[in-house]
Amino acid sequence: MADGEVAATLKLLLIGNSSVGKSSILLRFTDDTFLPQDEVSATIGVDFKVKVLEVDEKKYKLTIWDTAGQERFRTLTSSYYRGAQGVILVYDVSSRETFEQLDQWFTELNTYCSSKDVVKMIVGNKVDKESSRVVSRKEGAEYAKKMQTLFIECSAKTKVGVHQAVEELVRKIIDTPSLWQKQAQSTGVKLNEGNNEDDAGYCAC
Repeated sequence: MADGEVAATLKLLLIGNSSVGKSSILLRFTDDTFLPQDEVSATIGVDFKVKVLEVDEKKYKLTIWDTAGQERFRTLTSSYYRGAQGVILVYDVSSRETFEQLDQWFTELNTYCSSKDVVKMIVGNKVDKESSRVVSRKEGAEYAKKMQTLFIECSAKTKVGVHQAVEELVRKIIDTPSLWQKQAQSTGVKLNEGNNEDDAGYCAC
């Protein structure tokens, strides 16, 4: 594969309650930066960033969508589930409420996501706040096992686990050809050609 060519464009979503650190995870992965809590404003509706990730010597263009966690934006964000190949459900390990709300996010995901093959990952963020932890790693892992999803803990603040989480999710998507090959076929794009950013990673799934 020639330099600059991408194997596929993949659409990933970050969902979860407000203030769990979705925007911080996105910023850490795409720009390797972290903004203190008092400098982070709540996401209004939906934001997204583009990042090229190399996996096994192949490049994949990721369009990563950061969705608002507030209830008043739910109807605005529901359409963005369409065509997603991977979804990261984020909770804050220092907030029991954000963990318990995952059931609601799974319900929303199953309602709006058009593909049953979509790869799901549960991410427990803010492990740097170990002294304030109220959700154990074991509890998070057991819940992920029950929901049949991938699981990892991370800290957007210290970098721990962020890149690993996204790469693991992408690898699982790559191992599910029905997700991304269908996209390439529906758009008429060969698997070794890149899409325009305007495509936003949509597929026919």
